[in-house]
Amino acid sequence: MKATMIKISILYPNNPDSRFDLPYYLDTHMPMSIRLLGAHPGFRGVSVEQGLGGAMPGSAAAYIVMCHFLFDSQDSFMAALMPHATVLQGDMPNYTDIDPIIQVSDVLIAQ
Repeated sequence: MKATMIKISILYPNNPDSRFDLPYYLDTHMPMSIRLLGAHPGFRGVSVEQGLGGAMPGSAAAYIVMCHFLFDSQDSFMAALMPHATVLQGDMPNYTDIDPIIQVSDVLIAQ
């Protein structure tokens, strides 16, 4: 099955001793990321989600925040990212001390 697009997920584990400045992330980092990466013709979209809970009622979310970029291909994402990687990665200490988990996935079904 051919992928319709790819998703780059940036997952921030919900570590109790970690810092995550959600207002900075939403108001400063993400607008900058969208401006820089969204200029590439392969950009298809982005979403940001805040974890509210786990599978069991009252349990903690596995991830405090998840960001998902959609691109036509992994090559498109890399072409969009590489000119701006230093700036985007350099901004991370302004909002978190968490080492994110990054996953690239084929999007096989999207509606």
